[in-house]
Amino acid sequence: MAAAEATGRRAEDGSPYPDRKQPSFQRDIQQMFTHIAEGYDGFDHIASVGNDFVWRPRALWDLDRFRAPGPVRRVLDLGCGTGDLAVLVARHFPRSAVVGLDFTRAMLKKATVRHGAARELPRVAFGQGTGLQLPFADAAFDLVTNAFVMRNFADLGLALREARRVLRPGGVFLTLEITEPTSPTFRRLFHAYFDRFVPWLGAAVGSAGPYRYLPESLRSLPSRPQLVEAMHRAGFFRIETHPQSLGIVTTFLAEAGPSNSAGSQSR
Repeated sequence: MAAAEATGRRAEDGSPYPDRKQPSFQRDIQQMFTHIAEGYDGFDHIASVGNDFVWRPRALWDLDRFRAPGPVRRVLDLGCGTGDLAVLVARHFPRSAVVGLDFTRAMLKKATVRHGAARELPRVAFGQGTGLQLPFADAAFDLVTNAFVMRNFADLGLALREARRVLRPGGVFLTLEITEPTSPTFRRLFHAYFDRFVPWLGAAVGSAGPYRYLPESLRSLPSRPQLVEAMHRAGFFRIETHPQSLGIVTTFLAEAGPSNSAGSQSR
């Protein structure tokens, strides 16, 4: 195992530094999240200047205005990490049962500790698995959510098709992701912070690799229109994008079509 781990790219402090060009990329992502699991939430609160407390609730606000009326009974939170969105969704839909899925055991362990006192926890089941091969039947869920996950898949198209497969027709896919700011002026300021200060902050806490990878992962993500098109190809037919915080994150909302064939409507 030690020899296998040594094949992935590492920063000078020894922390995992995933390289999308390497065949070990998906395994290196898993090792990266194992490395940062303990300090993940605190670092995100600091690096986002507290904005991450707002982004998830706002995404659910947009979801309420997007989806057709009706009960939400079964929810999958994909790449649930330390469980914030999974528990928030369970609170938002008080009659729902939520599955929080992540392929990193350390993150799942942190999730159960972090939310151990949450009254929603009996309706949230955390489990290990990958979004590239979901261990669920077709049409098993009314809603599939994820936050800051899409950048980390070796095969984005496959991940989107799997999300569509496990959604019932008319179900909704919600993804919240880092995106390029909409204003050119603000974009320059954002990248000065995101590309330089955040990696410096990561190095200061012994995680140079993960937080150098972070701005690289944004550069590898398709643009908003390209991601919308990828969702169409995966079988979603009504798609909306809702930028937040001047566009540094975007909520993508997509309705599952009647079959796995792509539809023709977006806005």
